[in-house]
Amino acid sequence: MKLRILVPLKRVVDYNIRVKPRADGSGVDKSIIKMSLNPFCENALEEAIRLKEKGVASEVFAVSIGPEKTKDVLQTALAMGADSALLLSTAKEIDKEVQPIHVAHALKALVQARKFDTVLMGKQAIDDDFTQTPQMLAALLNWPMALFISKLEADAAKATFKAEREVDGGLQQVELPFNSVISCDLRVNKPRLPKLPDIMKAKKKPIETIPFEEEKGLKAAKVLEIKEPAARKGGVMVESVDELIAKLKNVDKVL
Repeated sequence: MKLRILVPLKRVVDYNIRVKPRADGSGVDKSIIKMSLNPFCENALEEAIRLKEKGVASEVFAVSIGPEKTKDVLQTALAMGADSALLLSTAKEIDKEVQPIHVAHALKALVQARKFDTVLMGKQAIDDDFTQTPQMLAALLNWPMALFISKLEADAAKATFKAEREVDGGLQQVELPFNSVISCDLRVNKPRLPKLPDIMKAKKKPIETIPFEEEKGLKAAKVLEIKEPAARKGGVMVESVDELIAKLKNVDKVL
Protein backbone atom coordinates (compact mmCIF):
# COMPACT_ATOMS: atom_id res chain seq x y z
CA MET A 1 0.00 0.00 0.00
CA LYS A 2 1.41 3.35 -1.06
CA LEU A 3 -0.02 6.38 0.66
CA ARG A 4 -1.75 9.43 -0.71
CA ILE A 5 -0.78 12.13 1.76
CA LEU A 6 -2.69 15.37 2.26
CA VAL A 7 -0.61 18.28 3.56
CA PRO A 8 -2.59 21.38 4.63
CA LEU A 9 -0.59 24.61 4.39
CA LYS A 10 -1.21 28.07 5.81
CA ARG A 11 -0.02 31.43 4.52
CA VAL A 12 1.04 33.57 7.48
CA VAL A 13 2.90 36.78 8.22
CA ASP A 14 6.62 36.05 7.80
CA TYR A 15 8.24 35.26 11.15
CA ASN A 16 10.83 38.02 10.63
CA ILE A 17 8.14 40.70 10.46
CA ARG A 18 6.88 42.59 13.50
CA VAL A 19 3.15 43.11 13.12
CA LYS A 20 1.07 46.01 14.36
CA PRO A 21 -2.67 46.01 15.04
CA ARG A 22 -5.02 48.29 13.16
CA ALA A 23 -5.92 51.55 14.85
CA ASP A 24 -9.47 50.35 15.50
CA GLY A 25 -8.25 47.10 17.11
CA SER A 26 -10.13 44.93 14.61
CA GLY A 27 -7.10 42.90 13.59
CA VAL A 28 -3.72 43.06 11.90
CA ASP A 29 -3.29 44.82 8.58
CA LYS A 30 -1.72 42.26 6.24
CA SER A 31 -2.06 44.20 3.01
CA ILE A 32 1.51 45.51 2.75
CA ILE A 33 3.60 43.08 4.81
CA LYS A 34 5.56 40.02 3.72
CA MET A 35 3.70 36.72 3.90
CA SER A 36 5.21 33.24 3.74
CA LEU A 37 4.59 29.55 4.35
CA ASN A 38 3.95 28.70 8.00
CA PRO A 39 7.19 27.07 9.31
CA PHE A 40 5.43 24.10 10.95
CA CYS A 41 3.54 23.42 7.70
CA GLU A 42 6.88 23.46 5.88
CA ASN A 43 8.18 20.72 8.20
CA ALA A 44 5.08 18.62 7.53
CA LEU A 45 5.51 19.05 3.78
CA GLU A 46 9.17 18.05 3.98
CA GLU A 47 8.28 14.92 5.96
CA ALA A 48 5.63 13.94 3.40
CA ILE A 49 8.08 14.42 0.52
CA ARG A 50 10.65 12.25 2.33
CA LEU A 51 8.05 9.48 2.69
CA LYS A 52 7.49 9.64 -1.06
CA GLU A 53 11.23 9.53 -1.74
CA LYS A 54 11.44 6.39 0.45
CA GLY A 55 8.72 4.74 -1.65
CA VAL A 56 6.16 4.76 1.16
CA ALA A 57 3.91 7.39 -0.45
CA SER A 58 2.74 7.67 -4.03
CA GLU A 59 1.38 11.24 -3.88
CA VAL A 60 1.88 14.40 -1.84
CA PHE A 61 -1.10 16.71 -2.21
CA ALA A 62 -0.90 20.28 -0.84
CA VAL A 63 -3.98 22.34 0.05
CA SER A 64 -4.46 25.84 1.41
CA ILE A 65 -7.38 28.15 2.21
CA GLY A 66 -7.36 31.83 1.34
CA PRO A 67 -7.58 34.46 -1.41
CA GLU A 68 -5.92 34.19 -4.82
CA LYS A 69 -2.55 35.39 -3.51
CA THR A 70 -2.37 32.25 -1.32
CA LYS A 71 -1.20 30.41 -4.42
CA ASP A 72 2.33 31.58 -3.66
CA VAL A 73 2.68 29.08 -0.77
CA LEU A 74 1.26 26.33 -2.99
CA GLN A 75 3.86 27.17 -5.64
CA THR A 76 6.50 26.83 -2.93
CA ALA A 77 5.08 23.40 -2.10
CA LEU A 78 5.22 22.34 -5.74
CA ALA A 79 8.81 23.58 -6.00
CA MET A 80 9.78 21.56 -2.92
CA GLY A 81 8.31 18.37 -4.41
CA ALA A 82 4.56 18.20 -3.89
CA ASP A 83 2.76 16.50 -6.79
CA SER A 84 -0.46 18.53 -6.83
CA ALA A 85 -1.95 21.59 -5.18
CA LEU A 86 -5.45 22.84 -4.42
CA LEU A 87 -6.61 26.28 -3.31
CA LEU A 88 -9.88 26.50 -1.40
CA SER A 89 -10.51 30.06 -2.44
CA THR A 90 -12.15 32.71 -0.29
CA ALA A 91 -13.86 35.50 -2.18
CA LYS A 92 -11.48 38.19 -0.90
CA GLU A 93 -8.94 38.98 1.81
CA ILE A 94 -11.28 38.49 4.73
CA ASP A 95 -10.99 40.28 8.04
CA LYS A 96 -12.65 37.41 9.86
CA GLU A 97 -10.01 34.71 9.94
CA VAL A 98 -10.97 31.18 8.96
CA GLN A 99 -10.74 29.43 12.32
CA PRO A 100 -9.65 25.85 13.15
CA ILE A 101 -13.20 24.48 13.28
CA HIS A 102 -13.86 25.74 9.73
CA VAL A 103 -10.55 24.34 8.47
CA ALA A 104 -11.12 20.96 10.13
CA HIS A 105 -14.54 20.54 8.50
CA ALA A 106 -13.16 21.56 5.09
CA LEU A 107 -10.27 19.10 5.39
CA LYS A 108 -12.58 16.31 6.51
CA ALA A 109 -14.70 16.78 3.39
CA LEU A 110 -11.58 16.80 1.21
CA VAL A 111 -10.13 13.64 2.79
CA GLN A 112 -13.40 11.77 2.32
CA ALA A 113 -14.08 13.02 -1.20
CA ARG A 114 -10.61 12.33 -2.57
CA LYS A 115 -9.73 9.28 -0.47
CA PHE A 116 -6.50 10.43 1.15
CA ASP A 117 -4.81 7.91 3.43
CA THR A 118 -2.84 10.18 5.77
CA VAL A 119 -2.91 13.82 6.84
CA LEU A 120 0.48 15.35 7.71
CA MET A 121 0.28 18.91 8.99
CA GLY A 122 2.03 21.49 11.13
CA LYS A 123 1.25 21.41 14.83
CA GLN A 124 0.20 25.09 14.81
CA ALA A 125 0.27 28.33 12.85
CA ILE A 126 2.58 31.06 14.06
CA ASP A 127 -0.02 33.80 13.63
CA ASP A 128 -2.89 32.64 15.85
CA ASP A 129 -1.18 29.76 17.75
CA PHE A 130 -4.49 27.92 18.18
CA THR A 131 -2.92 24.43 17.93
CA GLN A 132 -6.40 22.97 17.42
CA THR A 133 -6.91 21.94 13.79
CA PRO A 134 -5.14 18.52 13.88
CA GLN A 135 -7.08 17.44 16.98
CA MET A 136 -10.40 18.60 15.53
CA LEU A 137 -9.75 16.90 12.19
CA ALA A 138 -8.82 13.60 13.84
CA ALA A 139 -12.03 13.72 15.89
CA LEU A 140 -14.18 14.47 12.83
CA LEU A 141 -12.58 11.65 10.82
CA ASN A 142 -12.53 9.30 13.84
CA TRP A 143 -8.86 8.63 13.06
CA PRO A 144 -5.97 8.12 15.50
CA MET A 145 -3.59 11.05 15.89
CA ALA A 146 0.01 11.72 16.88
CA LEU A 147 0.68 15.31 17.83
CA PHE A 148 3.87 17.39 18.04
CA ILE A 149 6.06 14.63 16.60
CA SER A 150 9.84 15.02 16.41
CA LYS A 151 10.52 11.75 14.54
CA LEU A 152 8.51 9.60 12.14
CA GLU A 153 9.17 6.15 10.67
CA ALA A 154 6.93 4.12 8.39
CA ASP A 155 6.56 0.34 8.24
CA ALA A 156 5.01 -0.43 4.86
CA ALA A 157 4.66 -4.15 5.62
CA LYS A 158 2.54 -3.47 8.72
CA ALA A 159 0.94 -0.29 7.30
CA THR A 160 1.86 1.61 10.45
CA PHE A 161 3.82 4.64 11.58
CA LYS A 162 6.10 4.85 14.58
CA ALA A 163 6.16 8.41 15.89
CA GLU A 164 8.26 9.97 18.60
CA ARG A 165 6.84 12.86 20.63
CA GLU A 166 8.51 15.21 23.05
CA VAL A 167 6.50 15.31 26.29
CA ASP A 168 7.11 16.82 29.71
CA GLY A 169 8.64 13.61 31.08
CA GLY A 170 10.91 12.92 28.10
CA LEU A 171 10.14 11.12 24.83
CA GLN A 172 6.98 9.17 24.06
CA GLN A 173 6.86 6.61 21.25
CA VAL A 174 3.54 5.68 19.69
CA GLU A 175 2.49 3.34 16.89
CA LEU A 176 -0.52 4.15 14.73
CA PRO A 177 -2.03 3.04 11.40
CA PHE A 178 -1.51 4.83 8.10
CA ASN A 179 -5.05 6.28 8.33
CA SER A 180 -4.02 8.89 10.89
CA VAL A 181 -3.64 12.61 11.46
CA ILE A 182 -0.07 13.57 12.35
CA SER A 183 1.13 17.03 13.37
CA CYS A 184 4.81 17.97 13.13
CA ASP A 185 7.09 19.93 15.41
CA LEU A 186 10.05 21.93 14.09
CA ARG A 187 12.54 19.29 15.24
CA VAL A 188 11.18 16.57 12.97
CA ASN A 189 13.42 17.66 10.06
CA LYS A 190 15.11 20.53 8.27
CA PRO A 191 13.07 21.54 5.19
CA ARG A 192 14.90 21.66 1.87
CA LEU A 193 15.41 24.86 -0.09
CA PRO A 194 13.81 24.62 -3.55
CA LYS A 195 16.26 24.89 -6.44
CA LEU A 196 15.79 27.68 -8.96
CA PRO A 197 14.81 25.32 -11.85
CA ASP A 198 12.18 23.73 -9.60
CA ILE A 199 10.84 27.17 -8.63
CA MET A 200 10.51 28.14 -12.30
CA LYS A 201 8.78 24.84 -13.15
CA ALA A 202 6.39 25.25 -10.22
CA LYS A 203 5.20 28.60 -11.59
CA LYS A 204 3.97 26.82 -14.71
CA LYS A 205 2.23 23.97 -12.91
CA PRO A 206 -1.56 24.23 -12.61
CA ILE A 207 -3.10 24.86 -9.20
CA GLU A 208 -6.66 23.65 -8.91
CA THR A 209 -9.03 26.21 -7.39
CA ILE A 210 -12.48 25.61 -5.92
CA PRO A 211 -14.56 27.90 -3.68
CA PHE A 212 -14.18 27.54 0.07
CA GLU A 213 -17.56 26.86 1.62
CA GLU A 214 -17.88 27.50 5.32
CA GLU A 215 -19.77 24.81 7.20
CA LYS A 216 -23.11 26.26 8.26
CA GLY A 217 -24.06 26.49 11.90
CA LEU A 218 -20.56 26.27 13.35
CA LYS A 219 -19.91 28.38 16.42
CA ALA A 220 -16.51 30.06 16.33
CA ALA A 221 -14.64 32.37 18.65
CA LYS A 222 -15.21 36.08 18.10
CA VAL A 223 -12.21 38.38 18.32
CA LEU A 224 -13.23 41.44 20.30
CA GLU A 225 -10.01 43.43 20.11
CA ILE A 226 -6.35 43.11 19.17
CA LYS A 227 -3.82 45.44 20.75
CA GLU A 228 -0.12 45.60 21.46
CA PRO A 229 1.04 44.43 24.90
CA ALA A 230 1.82 47.08 27.48
CA ALA A 231 5.38 48.37 27.38
CA ARG A 232 7.64 46.72 29.92
CA LYS A 233 8.75 48.88 32.80
CA GLY A 234 12.42 49.42 33.47
CA GLY A 235 14.25 47.28 36.01
CA VAL A 236 15.57 48.38 39.37
CA MET A 237 19.22 48.06 40.38
CA VAL A 238 19.91 46.66 43.86
CA GLU A 239 23.05 46.98 45.94
CA SER A 240 22.99 43.61 47.69
CA VAL A 241 21.38 40.18 47.92
CA ASP A 242 19.53 41.24 51.07
CA GLU A 243 17.95 44.17 49.21
CA LEU A 244 16.96 41.85 46.34
CA ILE A 245 15.30 39.39 48.75
CA ALA A 246 13.46 42.23 50.48
CA LYS A 247 12.09 43.49 47.15
CA LEU A 248 11.04 40.00 46.07
CA LYS A 249 9.14 39.52 49.34
CA ASN A 250 7.22 42.70 48.63
CA VAL A 251 6.74 42.16 44.89
CA ASP A 252 2.94 41.95 45.22
CA LYS A 253 2.86 45.34 46.88
CA VAL A 254 5.01 46.80 44.11
CA LEU A 255 2.78 45.37 41.40
